[in-house]
Amino acid sequence: MTTEATALQSGILETYYADNARKLHRTVDKILSKFGGLSDKDRDDFYSLANEVFVHALKRYDYLRSFDGFLYSCLSNKIKTDITKRNRWKRRADKMSVSLDAVSGGGDGNSLLEFTASDFDTFEEVIRRQGNGQYHDKVQRYLARLSNQQVNILNLLIDGYRPNEIQRLLEITPGQYADDMQTMRSYENVKILF
Repeated sequence: MTTEATALQSGILETYYADNARKLHRTVDKILSKFGGLSDKDRDDFYSLANEVFVHALKRYDYLRSFDGFLYSCLSNKIKTDITKRNRWKRRADKMSVSLDAVSGGGDGNSLLEFTASDFDTFEEVIRRQGNGQYHDKVQRYLARLSNQQVNILNLLIDGYRPNEIQRLLEITPGQYADDMQTMRSYENVKILF
């Protein structure tokens, strides 16, 4: 490497890294402005990535064109690739997610929520508080929000019936049962109780 090239590299380094890498960060910000939904942590990740790209771009720079344009294209390509990779991982995770109220594939009509270990049960809590004379009005308002079928399901659950027994007694499908349970457990309905 010639002394002229070394001097040019030093000048480029000084330009981009003066004032806490302000010019490099502004270049990254310009590219990121085309994308939405990025947090401050994401932005910091891209600043770190920009440092790596900068080093590689400086090594590959041929001094025939503007370094600013060359670096911008290198950064833009790397950031787009990284965002695409992040979005693929998000979509993969979304495909694997399952609602806890979804009916399990076991054929018994139970939802995953019924197999999830927890010592809290909304319905048992309501019964306990109702038995203590607390929240009578709240329980009445909660029940008023439910359909007749959902009230029947709730009563059968309180009486200790299992989901497949309730479905058989009320002559409803596992899907209808799951939909009713989801509505009964929805935050909009349950928040009245507490």
